[in-house]
Amino acid sequence: MSEPKGHAYRRRVRAGGLAGFAVRVEQTDLFVRASRDMTDETYDLVRRGRERIESWAAGRPEFLTSLHPLPSNRLAPSPVREMLEAGRTAGVGPMAAVAGALAEFVGLRLIPASPEGVIVENGGDVFLQTADPVTIGLFAGVSKLSLRLGLRIEPRDMPAGVCTSSGRLGHSLSLGRADAATVVGASAALADAAATALGNRVREVREIEPALEWVLSLEGVRGAAVVLGDRLGFLGDLDLVALG
Repeated sequence: MSEPKGHAYRRRVRAGGLAGFAVRVEQTDLFVRASRDMTDETYDLVRRGRERIESWAAGRPEFLTSLHPLPSNRLAPSPVREMLEAGRTAGVGPMAAVAGALAEFVGLRLIPASPEGVIVENGGDVFLQTADPVTIGLFAGVSKLSLRLGLRIEPRDMPAGVCTSSGRLGHSLSLGRADAATVVGASAALADAAATALGNRVREVREIEPALEWVLSLEGVRGAAVVLGDRLGFLGDLDLVALG
């Protein structure tokens, strides 16, 4: 199906052979690729995940507002538990991981019914587990480097999360100025939180290298890239490919 209006960045995920469909529940806006159209199942999963987050936050307003890590809680339901853990690892509040955590919550539960693989994109943050390699373009808004390079993710490195924070695009809070701060991680919740933390550390070119070195020190982070204007920095286990 055609991509939703205003979501040009969704062209950045290249994966053949999977059906694509969109699901939107309030602020959550997913584009999913799976072996068949699983709109109804995905809708139910998004509602369940959102309800768990809202229920947890109802008596804990700091969960929605804190810019700093909150204590982990093994009794918290998924995806709340993953948000708390990712925030503590990256040194940010749990809501910095919400998009990635929801994408992963949905993706993991769709996999049993989609053996060829599942890709869930939530506002530019991606969870993927597929039988074939997937290339995800580096989307950096108006930068001339935007969608010129991509990250190729091999099946042996999945499941994985590929998440991006921007100080210039989108509605998520970023304290930096990077056009794109992208992290590849062992989970989408971790990649989301780490991308936020990485982006927060980059306001000028000289900060790119130390920020990348810092984010690669986090357990579960496999690689990262930063675009700031016409400058690109990357570090870790990344397979960068040119996009035609």
